[in-house]
Order: sequence, then C-alpha cells, then structure tokens
Amino acid sequence: MESNDFPSLETERLHLRKITKEDATSMFTYLSDAEVMQYYGLAPFRSIEEVYDEIDWYDSLWKENKGIRWGITLKDEGKVIGSCGFHNKVNRHFRTEIGFELTKEKWQKGIAAEALKPILLYGFTEWELQRVEALIEPANIASQRLVEKIGFQQEGLLRSYEYVCGQFDDLFMYSLLRHEFTSIKRA
Repeated sequence: MESNDFPSLETERLHLRKITKEDATSMFTYLSDAEVMQYYGLAPFRSIEEVYDEIDWYDSLWKENKGIRWGITLKDEGKVIGSCGFHNKVNRHFRTEIGFELTKEKWQKGIAAEALKPILLYGFTEWELQRVEALIEPANIASQRLVEKIGFQQEGLLRSYEYVCGQFDDLFMYSLLRHEFTSIKRA
C-alpha cells in the first residue's frame, strides 16, 4: 500500500469516500433490506451492531492491504447510499475481487456503473492490478448486465462455490483485465 491516506474519488454525480461509524444508520437502511441483501452473501442485517462489524471489516481490508471499500454518496446529499470496492486482493498475482451494493431507491439510475468505473481505474493504475474478478449468482441478472456493460467477460460457472444462509450457491466468474479496461476507457 502506497499510503495510509484513504483515497477519495469523484464522478459527475458521486463522491466515493471512507465509510465511518457515523454512516451506520444510513447503511442499516439498505443492509437490512432483504431485496438488497438477496445476493450479498449475508442475511439481512438485524441490528446496528452488525453494521458496525461491517464497517470494521471495511477498515481491516484497507489496513491489512487486502482491499478497499468506498461509501457511495451523491454529491448533493452526502449520505451513504451503498458501497463498492475490492476484497480478496492477492498482491502476488495482481488480482482482486470487486463487490458493490446500492440502496433499492437508487437502482436503475446508472449510479452503480458510475461508481465502478473510477474504482476500476484506481485498481488498474494505483494498485497496478492485472485482473479484477466479479463473482455473481446466476439469478442476479442486474449485476451480470452491469459488469458486462463495463467490459467484464464471463469465464464460467463455479458450482457450489460458497455456503450462504444455509445453502450452497453457484457463482459465475467474470473478469476484466487491465488492457481490456484501458481499451474500453479510450472508446
């Protein structure tokens, strides 16, 4: 990790920033929503303490150089409406996984795509990543369309890849390579 300073990113409509404990109430709104959490890999949160644990996990990703998670805020509001970032970073192989979620009220407005582009740029330039992976459940069509729109390619199906909420889930493996992102960015 180059610096201990958490990077802040901006787009036309969004400010991507470090999440703090003060964001827990707005995060609980979407992390407790069954529809938002359907493909998150965790049951809907039932308490603010679970949100604090999630924020602690985000902090540990950054501190341990295993990833980074930004809070997604609209510039004119400042309230966290979702998060996006990297986890399971493997420095030796220059790869990581991407993850994201957004409050239901902001779905279908282009916000997730707008948030993912600067974090991918950050990963490919600042971290010099070669590969970013997205693991997505087959039923999660919206996330599949989102990553495909950005340029990710589906590589295959990982059968019974994770055990979540009492069942084994299959996951599609998607990836985006640095040279592919550079080509898309220039187009």
